[in-house]
Amino acid sequence: MKIDDTLDMQITEEEISTFKKPKCLFDKITVNFYSIVCFTMSILLMLMIGTATMLRYIFRADLYGYEEWVRIFAFWLYFMGAAYGTFTETHISADLVQSYLSDGITKKFFVFLKSLITFAITLLFTKYAWDYFLYGYLGPLGTGVKIPRTVAWRIPLWIGYLAIFTGLISMSYYFLWELIRASKQIFSGGKKS
Repeated sequence: MKIDDTLDMQITEEEISTFKKPKCLFDKITVNFYSIVCFTMSILLMLMIGTATMLRYIFRADLYGYEEWVRIFAFWLYFMGAAYGTFTETHISADLVQSYLSDGITKKFFVFLKSLITFAITLLFTKYAWDYFLYGYLGPLGTGVKIPRTVAWRIPLWIGYLAIFTGLISMSYYFLWELIRASKQIFSGGKKS
């Protein structure tokens, strides 16, 4: 077989991509939302930081209060990226179980335990994020008066807090599905039901 013959072989998109594709309508909508937000925030952050750097070091001027916008855009980028990574199961994890244990009931148990702990901790942080968002939205008195705002541009802080809550609620949802898959593996003996 010549090298040219191997280059002519058809390769499907599924063989190239290692990312999980959304199947149901809910996943398609949310994954597209995460992707659009991440792309938009990346572009905005690049433009804003580039402009601030150029103004500061070339024109010796200052972009007043740009850090406030950068912080909000970064929150949206980080937490929507975390939600997307959780959906595709490409999030950062120190999963030594997969590396060091051979397939069997012990490995399935530890995968289930890891999924359970991850889901529980994510739920705890989701609760904290909800409280944090409510504090920013309703203010310290819970009446909507004296809503916390940034110093320079007076941007309501709940906009950034909403990114944290949205990302964590999405992560909780996808970690729940991971827990369900791990539960099926351990309790049904690995049979697909």
